[in-house]
Amino acid sequence: MTHLPPPAEELRLLDTELRQLDARRALLLARRAWLITALRPPVAPPLPPPPVRRPETTAPRVQNVLLVLGGILLTVAAIAFTLVSWGRMGIAGRALVLGAVTLAALGSPVLLLRHRLRSTAEAVAGLGLALTVLDVYALHEVAFPDTNGQGYAAVASALLAALWTAYGLALGGPRRPAGEGATPARLPLRLPLPTAMAAAQLPLILWAAAADAGAPAMTAALLVTAALDTAVALRVPVRSVRLVATVGAYGLGGWGSFAAGWLSWTATGPSAVARAAALLLFAAAIALAAAWRLPDTNVATWVASAGGLLTVAALGGVPRSSLPGEWTVPGYLLCAVALLAAVRTRLPEPMRRGLALGAASVQAVAVVWALPPVAVAVLGPVAWVGRVWTGAPSTAREAVTTDGVPWPAYAATAPLVLVVVATVLAVAVRGTQWRPRATIGASALAWAAALVLPAALDIPYWAGMSAQGLTIVAALAYVARSAEPRPVLFLLALVSSVSLACLSLAAEGTTLGVLAALTVLFAAVSGRSRLAPVAALTYATALACAVGASLGWPSQYIALLVLLAPVVAALLAARLADSPARVPLEVTGAVAGLLAVGLAVPDPPLLALVLALCAVIAAGTAVREDRRSAGYAATALFVLAAWVRLACWGVGSVEAYTLPVTVPALLVGAVGRRKDPLTSSWTAYGAGLSVTLVPSLLTAWIDPDWPRPLLLGVAALAVTLVGARHRLRAPLVLGGGVLALDALHELAPYLVQMAGALPRWVPPALAGLVLLALGATYEQRIRDARRVRDVLGRMR
Repeated sequence: MTHLPPPAEELRLLDTELRQLDARRALLLARRAWLITALRPPVAPPLPPPPVRRPETTAPRVQNVLLVLGGILLTVAAIAFTLVSWGRMGIAGRALVLGAVTLAALGSPVLLLRHRLRSTAEAVAGLGLALTVLDVYALHEVAFPDTNGQGYAAVASALLAALWTAYGLALGGPRRPAGEGATPARLPLRLPLPTAMAAAQLPLILWAAAADAGAPAMTAALLVTAALDTAVALRVPVRSVRLVATVGAYGLGGWGSFAAGWLSWTATGPSAVARAAALLLFAAAIALAAAWRLPDTNVATWVASAGGLLTVAALGGVPRSSLPGEWTVPGYLLCAVALLAAVRTRLPEPMRRGLALGAASVQAVAVVWALPPVAVAVLGPVAWVGRVWTGAPSTAREAVTTDGVPWPAYAATAPLVLVVVATVLAVAVRGTQWRPRATIGASALAWAAALVLPAALDIPYWAGMSAQGLTIVAALAYVARSAEPRPVLFLLALVSSVSLACLSLAAEGTTLGVLAALTVLFAAVSGRSRLAPVAALTYATALACAVGASLGWPSQYIALLVLLAPVVAALLAARLADSPARVPLEVTGAVAGLLAVGLAVPDPPLLALVLALCAVIAAGTAVREDRRSAGYAATALFVLAAWVRLACWGVGSVEAYTLPVTVPALLVGAVGRRKDPLTSSWTAYGAGLSVTLVPSLLTAWIDPDWPRPLLLGVAALAVTLVGARHRLRAPLVLGGGVLALDALHELAPYLVQMAGALPRWVPPALAGLVLLALGATYEQRIRDARRVRDVLGRMR
């Protein structure tokens, strides 16, 4: 009986066999492909085609060059004929020759275009245009010799421009046959129209020069020509004509605008001011009209900004001639602010953006103009640092110019300029992207205005101090009440406080009051900025110095007052565990400690006390786990305090100064090696042993007595034995070296006496024996040196 598996099991077996067959088939196919590749002979890669040498120039280019050169040569010949050979012919011959040649040159392009010889037609047309200029010159020499040359040139250039335009329109437009899609019967000429446009730049300018109408008329001619160029550049579709018109519009428009601006700046009477303003407004109208029609938004924006600047120059120049000099910039600034009203209109976006850019440029220049008085108001009080308590000045302006710094003559209107620009930034800028930056700028400008206002008004000294103090109070109050951090406003308040502190140095009572107030103010906002505790501690340190100086204390006693600042810094830093102000506060405390040390230098006993107190503060800071490194500073300060105290007691033994360093260093090294046995002995004991052994050795070499060298030798021997016992390299090398040098120092006198008692031949003989012994045992000595090196290398 045949055993048949269940259908599911049979299906599984079939799938397994099929997968095995597929895998076997894939393996056989891969082997077959490899065999075919191995049996096929290698095919050499095809050789790259030889490089084809291309001609350096194409046929049309060569043709154009030849035609241009030919036209130039013919033009030169015509000029030479007109200027040199003219007098050899009669009037009829001259007229016949020039007329015939000109008509032939102007008529030939018609036939050439019919035969599709466009390049040749362009060259011959260029020759014809040049001949028309020679015809005009010849006509002046023959028929109008007494006519004004500039006036004749103006009329001739206008006629030539019209003639060339008609000629270009007559021959330049393509004629199409009636059938749609057919090619033009005649190709256009591209030279006459741009040449006519170039000639059209001259008539008005030459007319103004011929009429000798003055600078306003010449400026008007430039601007009218620029307006015509602008219209052509915006309306005419021919690219070459638009290019010439654009160059003329920018060049003549810029020249005319500059000339109009110069006329406005140098105008003295009402009529001159009105003419200059009219010219500037005309230039502005040209620029704005061009910006309205320009398709490129970026170019339109810049052209509109130029139009805005010209408008401000025109309107601001009107009152300039009748106002004092310090009101010139405010007048232009007010016109720029009025120009911002156009931003709210329905003008195209590029124009509104350009007008805003022009107004912003004027405001930026006005702010730069107002910066010198601000710089004097900020930096001038620094001069009081060298004139402490010499007497309060009478006015605020005298307080900031006490060191001979000149006060700008126009500074009376500088606060107005700063306030106006700050108001514009606060009110006009409403976008979400630029609003924070505008607010910061407005705050800075308002602060600058408040800082320079007392000196600008020349109010009394105490009133200026009060105004500046109120500014600081207002700024810090806003910082304290604001929900968001205001770092810029805090920095402005900090700068004002430094200026106020310098101003307060004029009088003793003012200094104490201002420093105390600044300490309290910045301590009150210490939670809003990381620099606030630093500023408060700095002013507290300055207050301690001022109080000590007011009491008549010497500087070394003032140092004890200054030490209160590091104590406060250490206490506050312990409480500000996670605050970003902790590190700046600790740095400020350390600087105050250094100041105390510097003040105590004249009195060594008090200096030792100050160093010890600083060490206590550092040791207290090192109690915190994150400030363990302050323990090194505490140790160094304790050692310095001990050294200063020993020096005050007249202790001259060098070991009294070095042993207090060596003992703690050796203890620390022993603890370190116990925690990490792999630590090198040089790391653990090298510094501590060197601090005592090396200075003692140097002292022993110059000490004539015997106790110090003896004690040093005993100590060095003990260190050497300890190093040999515990296999420590640093004690062994340092102790052995010091012991050898100390013994050499002690035996040196006897060796000198012995050398003096021996005959003269003994030293050379001994030297020779030593050299022979060394030479005979050289290899053994080398092995001994290597053995010593290996022994020392195995030590730690």
